[in-house]
Amino acid sequence: MMSVVGAQPFIKPMQPTPSVSPGGQRRHTLPASEVRPLNTQDAISVFEIEREAFISVSGECPLHLDEVRHFLTLCPELSMGWIEEGRLVAFIIGSLWDQDRLTADALTLHKPRGSTVHIHILAVHRTFRQQGKGNILLWRYLQYLRCLPNVRRAVLMCEDDLIPFYRKSGFKVLGRCAITVANMTFTEMWYPISGHAYMRRNSEAIRFPHHLLTQHPLTLPLEKTDEQTDV
Repeated sequence: MMSVVGAQPFIKPMQPTPSVSPGGQRRHTLPASEVRPLNTQDAISVFEIEREAFISVSGECPLHLDEVRHFLTLCPELSMGWIEEGRLVAFIIGSLWDQDRLTADALTLHKPRGSTVHIHILAVHRTFRQQGKGNILLWRYLQYLRCLPNVRRAVLMCEDDLIPFYRKSGFKVLGRCAITVANMTFTEMWYPISGHAYMRRNSEAIRFPHHLLTQHPLTLPLEKTDEQTDV
């Protein structure tokens, strides 16, 4: 898994919200922005961001274009895009998995009755990196997953140099991943989903359409604090 776009608005733009909660705890905001699920019309832009982010570094893409379309068709509600002025600047793509550990099948399959969200990819457009966007979007995504009924955890596989980034977001190391790509090896990490919690007081920040929250009888399943180093 890994980390490092034009689209029409799918949900209403988010209104700016205070950066300090009533209790005094700072929280992420996305002023003049919106987040929404991705769709197949976003696939080419998603792949262009991904290709630039990964091919130059490792020579491999986590998802090929047909796989991007595959997951955005099967489970668009497990994706999230950050849009600024109509442009997708960062995104996450996930699917459901039904085993304790990832296997090669997890790279291409979506298991609708699974209780684990497999985060395939987190990527940020090259002109928006080093601004904390990857961290903020991951935080928003985990909050959104917490609102879904049956998911109990999120998992991902990453190269070792990204372990500190995901640790800061609350992920824990499971161990070496059974999956290899070419000569690349990965560490598997996980994040516990502690239940529905609170459909979040800040739910205005993650207004996904109601039909996406209910179209799957078994959907999936997180909170993070402040700014952290972006990927």
